[in-house]
Amino acid sequence: MAIFVVCPGCRTRFTVSDQFAGRSGPCPKCKTIIQIPKLNEQVVIEEPEQFADGGRGISGQLTTKPLARVETAIKPVHILIAVGAFVIVLVVTLVLGQLDIFHQQVWLHAIGLVLVGVPAAAMSYEFLRHQDDLKPLRGRNLIIRSLACAVGYLIIWGLFNWLVANFVTEELWTWAIVLPPAFAAGGFVAYAAMELDYSAGILHFTFFSLIALVLRWAAGFGWIWNLPQPVYPT
Repeated sequence: MAIFVVCPGCRTRFTVSDQFAGRSGPCPKCKTIIQIPKLNEQVVIEEPEQFADGGRGISGQLTTKPLARVETAIKPVHILIAVGAFVIVLVVTLVLGQLDIFHQQVWLHAIGLVLVGVPAAAMSYEFLRHQDDLKPLRGRNLIIRSLACAVGYLIIWGLFNWLVANFVTEELWTWAIVLPPAFAAGGFVAYAAMELDYSAGILHFTFFSLIALVLRWAAGFGWIWNLPQPVYPT
């Protein structure tokens, strides 16, 4: 019976005859002295009797199958759907923004964010999820979770806008009051809704925030960092 040996110096693997069990000798490659294990020190894996035939049936074919990985390649049609939805919402937002509709009907802005947020959440998930996930979100489950994620992001975005309007000034340090909590909450929403790692969840929320920034500008509210100038009494 051969004895399996791994050299501690160069990590070379080889076998030696059992007649050398318990002895020591130089590695044939790096000459490091190796202690050959004794026969009673060998690790023996006992194979259950019912699996001794390798899980084969009477016909000799394997009766067990390996766990299959779900194919998760991003198709071009998915990218086109996400980009197309964003372009349509952006154009509609620009038109309605020119008509000053959103200042009168703020809820329309919220609906637009949700409409574009669902495909954006699904697409971002495909890029950011762990690639070793054997059972990623798919089908109706993915749509429902993306919708929940988009609604959660919308709530955070609304609170963020309110905080900016009420607490942020021209002093840069005031942004530290609103930015960290917003992104921390966004990462948690992605973690809970999309089953992403927390760090990937923060990136997921960042992507949504970029879309929300553009749509906010298109709706006629301007860029969020352009704070209104205070009006002093004359």
